Amino acid sequence: MIHSAHATSTDTPYRVTLGDPQGHRWHVDEPADKGGGDTAPDPLQLLLSALGACTTVTLQMYAARKQWKLEQVDVQLRLNPEGTPASGNLIERQITLQGALDDEQRQRLLQVAEACPVHKLLAGEVHIQTALQLPA
Repeated sequence: MIHSAHATSTDTPYRVTLGDPQGHRWHVDEPADKGGGDTAPDPLQLLLSALGACTTVTLQMYAARKQWKLEQVDVQLRLNPEGTPASGNLIERQITLQGALDDEQRQRLLQVAEACPVHKLLAGEVHIQTALQLPA
């Protein structure tokens, strides 16, 4: 499967409409102190939410396959909570697992969280190829 998304500016400064080929629509905006309307998450919040969502779904799928009693997953994420590091960035991820799980199952789910596709994408080497396209 090829994953794709589309971003289009709107008449409102810094508010962007996002979409995909399946017809889903969502938005990004900047906070008011940056000139935006604060009507939607900012781009970095959207990135963190992708990691949180992927972590949650990956853990739910794994637990379901194993028939473990995972009732709820809560993922809290923060980008550079102590300020921007000297090099790179730090995403702090705290996972709370609800359900009748033993310590071994909880540790295995922690390992599985490290293997969610968005985690692997963010932790790996990423190349972005950019081209300018002329309007139709």
